[in-house]
Amino acid sequence: MTLLFAAIPGHVLDDAKRSLFLLLVGFIVTFLIVRLNTRLTRRHGRSHLRISSVVTPGGLHIHHSVFGIVAMVVAGILEFALQPGSPWVEVIAFAFGCGAALTLDEFALILHLEDVYWTGEGRKSIDAVILGITFMTLLLTGLLPATFSSLGDYITLSRWVFFCLVLSGALFVVVCYLKGKLFVGTVGIFVPPVAFVGALRLGKPGSPWARWRYKDSPGKLERALRRDQGFHQKWERRKHMLWDVIGGKPHLSLPHLDGHRDRRDHEGPGGPADGSRTSRAQAGRRGR
Repeated sequence: MTLLFAAIPGHVLDDAKRSLFLLLVGFIVTFLIVRLNTRLTRRHGRSHLRISSVVTPGGLHIHHSVFGIVAMVVAGILEFALQPGSPWVEVIAFAFGCGAALTLDEFALILHLEDVYWTGEGRKSIDAVILGITFMTLLLTGLLPATFSSLGDYITLSRWVFFCLVLSGALFVVVCYLKGKLFVGTVGIFVPPVAFVGALRLGKPGSPWARWRYKDSPGKLERALRRDQGFHQKWERRKHMLWDVIGGKPHLSLPHLDGHRDRRDHEGPGGPADGSRTSRAQAGRRGR
């Protein structure tokens, strides 16, 4: 395996980064192949590559996230139990990346416990995949999560000061996630000032933070809605266009989810609730 990497210009010799690189390669390649397969299946009505979900003779639909979870569990157990050297550690890393891609490609299904793959909510799977690729790429480039250990040559921090700095950085990241700023929070893991700024700014109207904190603050809620209808929605539309190029444009609808999202985004927390819930539409499995 070392000889293989040595043949690549600018190769990575560090063992940890070599494994992470193969994990990232397995992740990206598997995601692209699975998405290609599901898009071809949606267009032609049958699976061409036969690597995606499986329907048993009894009618049980086994999603490919199941195989991904199994692959990650097996790879994780083998890594911790055997702690193999090269080349097996790289093989396990590649297998783990493949399993992670299969799982995150159906992240939205796991989140909603419904088949939302080809609905608007299914774009959350692309969000999860892009976040995973971003996180692994930042690690691969050598940008480690901020621990302030690099400051040791310049200043001496007591253990409690160090603990408080790390804890505050983690708190800012969590606040970003609660405010619906997933990408800002992920980058903030590596660059704490980004998380600090994201934590100070208003959250998105449909975020958990808005539901908890803006319900009794009409002024903050109004500013959050105004910002969301302007800047955020403009970039959200552009993001959706890019996500549709990557993963395919949704063609199905689940009214109970769409109605909830519309009320959440346009009325904000505490808005009038619709007393009559729309009956659930079957998502269907065409294209799955």
